Amino acid sequence: MPAPPQHEQVEDEVIIDRGELSENAEADRDRIRVLAGSSETAASFQFDGEDHTLGNALRYIIMKNPDVEFCGYSIPHPSENKLNLRIQTYDNINVYTVLEKGLNDLMDMCDVISEKFVVARDGFYATTTDKNDNDDDNGGQQGGEEGGEAMEE
Repeated sequence: MPAPPQHEQVEDEVIIDRGELSENAEADRDRIRVLAGSSETAASFQFDGEDHTLGNALRYIIMKNPDVEFCGYSIPHPSENKLNLRIQTYDNINVYTVLEKGLNDLMDMCDVISEKFVVARDGFYATTTDKNDNDDDNGGQQGGEEGGEAMEE
């Protein structure tokens, strides 16, 4: 059994996106904070403006990473729009890398779901359009009625 990882303390800091910055880069920088008591292998993050939607999905994705020992989230208070996420990793795996990978994997999964949804939606519209075209060819009649007689109820 490996020895428990040694954790060094770091002060609160704001995570700065090292990738492409959005138009609202200043606002984005302030949305994720590293809470006090965090280290390279165990950290708590606070996401402003997020709730269970991101929390549960991100927790699920991060826990699929075999380098992660623990990942959990909480909403500190229902009237505050904040999400706290805790990640602990095995050995010397960097927790910030794990968070970045989790966010990227979640975005990739959302892209796949979106693409599949669009394909299914377009397929549905294509079949309903074909059906409506066939109904128009029958003079708007449905159910094989002949002579334009209305169905009696």
